[in-house]
Amino acid sequence: MMLPLVALAAMAAPAMAQPAPSTRLVSRDGGDRLLVRGHRASPQAAVRINGRPVEVSGGTAWRIELPVATVREWSAGNARALHVTVGAYDAAGGDVATVRLPIGMLARDIELASLVVRAR
Repeated sequence: MMLPLVALAAMAAPAMAQPAPSTRLVSRDGGDRLLVRGHRASPQAAVRINGRPVEVSGGTAWRIELPVATVREWSAGNARALHVTVGAYDAAGGDVATVRLPIGMLARDIELASLVVRAR
């Protein structure tokens, strides 16, 4: 009788969710780079960004720095997010997260003829 109660409690308990990956723009000697950080259940779990496999540093807490030019190449024009997959990359799938890019990172340059600022 105790076994069904244990099984029921295990199903009701929430799974330990990993924190969502994050992005940040960083400047290095070679230029601007996008820092992507996240967590995975196992250090061997594969990480993909926009469907492309990447080598990350770290164990369960991983990180990667991608040149902005690479992020532009891997993303649609004016993209506002990346798709980060941790684990299996198939129909059963790993954990897929949509991670916001820093504001305006991939936006086209806009030349303003003028800018009006009003105080209220």
